[in-house]
Amino acid sequence: MIFLQLFATFFLIGLFTFGGGAAMLSLIQDQVVTKFGWLSEAQFTDIVAISQCTPGPIGVNCATYTGYEVAGLAGSAVATFALVLPSFIIFYGIIYLYNKYHRTRLFGDVMDGLRPAVAGLIGAAALILMFRFSADGWVPRAEVIPENFGSPASWVIMGASFVAAYAFRVNPILLMIAGGILGLILF
Repeated sequence: MIFLQLFATFFLIGLFTFGGGAAMLSLIQDQVVTKFGWLSEAQFTDIVAISQCTPGPIGVNCATYTGYEVAGLAGSAVATFALVLPSFIIFYGIIYLYNKYHRTRLFGDVMDGLRPAVAGLIGAAALILMFRFSADGWVPRAEVIPENFGSPASWVIMGASFVAAYAFRVNPILLMIAGGILGLILF
């Protein structure tokens, strides 16, 4: 019975949580601490801390450790499998639909509309993270952006990174390493 409850609980969490593993934590806590009482608040807090320190997505790690605490090694496997199963099902459904329809005009038209929308959303997210609106208009967020954000060197690094990534298809990891090295040298 406990395995079925573990499976159902983590399957539903995996199915209805959007936004990654950190977004799952409150749902997991609500289910395993409040609803079922499988763990105490202190145990759950320890599991979250361990999940953050170990490699892998925090939501999956949390499900794995929770399953282990509730029903041992088998519970760990059930909770982990149940959490990731919805993503696999949705992913393979999207692959099936993509393979079936990606050459159609309708699909191309939809993608032509989605590409700029996604670019706009990413740009808006970046701006919202970098700036806040105040009585003085949009100002850099002091808590997020260091004092050298407005320096000419930082704008040159940003522009060069954009050109390198967009025009020359330089690997983003290499750009981040180069940006870090330049930051150490310049700032």
